[in-house]
Amino acid sequence: MQLHPKDSIAVIFCALRTGVEEEAYQAAATAMSELVAQQPGYLGEDHARSPDGFGITISYWRDDASAKAWRDNPDHAAIREQGRDKWYSAYSLHVSRIERAYDWQK
Repeated sequence: MQLHPKDSIAVIFCALRTGVEEEAYQAAATAMSELVAQQPGYLGEDHARSPDGFGITISYWRDDASAKAWRDNPDHAAIREQGRDKWYSAYSLHVSRIERAYDWQK
């Protein structure tokens, strides 16, 4: 978990996986993690997954233009289409602006 600045953008991706072609999914996920880390404006991400295949990934961006540039990245778009075709049975995506952020550690 990371603290992100006020007015940064959070893209919240909630998805239910099919379990189909798990090895190909993992390879694509690794490739996308490496690619997104190189994107201008990318600040990091948090993610969680339950045993039934439901997952949430929150990516953080300096601004909305940076988040949209990632959405429009051709390599990301191609993997997104594969996800719709094979790896996800449903997903939702929410974009929000961070108004406040708090951090705590023990």
